Amino acid sequence: MAHLYESADEAQLQQDASSSLLTYGTKFHPEIITHAKGNYIYASSGHRMLDWTSGQMSCLIGHGNPEIVDTITKHAASLDHLFSGMLSPPVISLAKRLTSLTPRGLDKAFFLSTGGESNEAAIRLAKFYTRKYEIVGLNASWHGMTGGAIAAQYKTGRSGYGPVVPGNFALPAPNEYRSIFRHPDGSYDWKTELDYGFSLIDRQSTGSLAAVIVEPILSSGGMHPLPPGYLKALRAHCDQRGMLLITDEAQTGIGRAGDMFAFTHDGDGTVPDILTLSKTLGNGLPLSAVVTSNQIAAFAKENDFMFYTTHVNDPLPAAVGDKVLEIVVRDNLAAHSRELGKILRAGLLHLQSRYGCIGDVRGRGLMQGIEIVADRTTKEPALEVGDRIGERVGELGLWVQLGTMQTFSGVFRIAPPITSTEEELREGLEIMERAFAETEGSMPLYSVSGGEELVRASL
Repeated sequence: MAHLYESADEAQLQQDASSSLLTYGTKFHPEIITHAKGNYIYASSGHRMLDWTSGQMSCLIGHGNPEIVDTITKHAASLDHLFSGMLSPPVISLAKRLTSLTPRGLDKAFFLSTGGESNEAAIRLAKFYTRKYEIVGLNASWHGMTGGAIAAQYKTGRSGYGPVVPGNFALPAPNEYRSIFRHPDGSYDWKTELDYGFSLIDRQSTGSLAAVIVEPILSSGGMHPLPPGYLKALRAHCDQRGMLLITDEAQTGIGRAGDMFAFTHDGDGTVPDILTLSKTLGNGLPLSAVVTSNQIAAFAKENDFMFYTTHVNDPLPAAVGDKVLEIVVRDNLAAHSRELGKILRAGLLHLQSRYGCIGDVRGRGLMQGIEIVADRTTKEPALEVGDRIGERVGELGLWVQLGTMQTFSGVFRIAPPITSTEEELREGLEIMERAFAETEGSMPLYSVSGGEELVRASL
């Protein structure tokens, strides 16, 4: 079947892009992407790449999913956008389905467009409910580009724009690979690190601590999962100070990391006061959610909490989110992600055993990362090596993002659609093996004699 842009003139498009598009914080990919289907994306040249970032970590169940396409088509024709105070069946259905999946204490939801917007609303709700204004984040976090969200974000985007919203503090982000907080045996002492972080915040606070906002896996911060027990300990710190706990599951939610919601992974019953979802909920469409307790929801209603936007509770994206949840539950995709994650991790650990530039492998489910270093002992970053590997991976037919911002060294962030097959995972791993083998600086840990062809162990 022909696709929409099969006759695209790449040279003209590149010229038009250069003359008319404003840049916004990233280099544009050198190819013009004209088609996406399933787990693959296609350039105007015909170059095909297996998509291991799910778009912008969003196409949870693949590009052009037929059920999603059908849902969009039907609702675009009959129920697309309404006055913000009107209710529609898709919005009610999504709210009911979502809150049937969340633990007790996450009882009521409303729906917005982007992750930044949902985090902005969550922070605003926390301030409104507690009547306090100070927000604590992790120092390698990413929560969005709106005023309150970016003030609680420390990954990047703070320099050069003047003062942020006052009253924001940073905790050290958990980083088992690089943290200086260690037990005598060398293992990671995250508890002391967390306690020390709060001791510094207590000295800076004016006594108005409202909430902590965290990602269960710091994706932009280098694919670092929170250590087991961390959320429970964080909850205790919040309770001691009368703070709310907000979990931002833009990337980790809806089965991506092997659990329907990543905050449940430890199984210790820790439930946030506010949960935000985005990216994965809309499978690439702009849809986000704020979910909170009956108690907070009642207070918000009685005291006229306001977060009123043009696209609040829009029916078309809500219908898509409802269908995404239906598919993930019906097809048991959280468990599928968990099982495929074991294969992915084994493949990445196999690569680490063969190439000295891979310093660390981490993550859960189909949300994992590998950190590229120049030396495993010193852990010195090897950004140029990572760039070369990333370029070669793309040439060979795999799209995977390399993060190189200052908060961490080069980390490949891997997040394929959770509808991926075992065969597609192995295809991607084989491409990565070839790219590492062919890239100068990857530091092979095996010997290849003379002209002997590299023999790859089975993945």
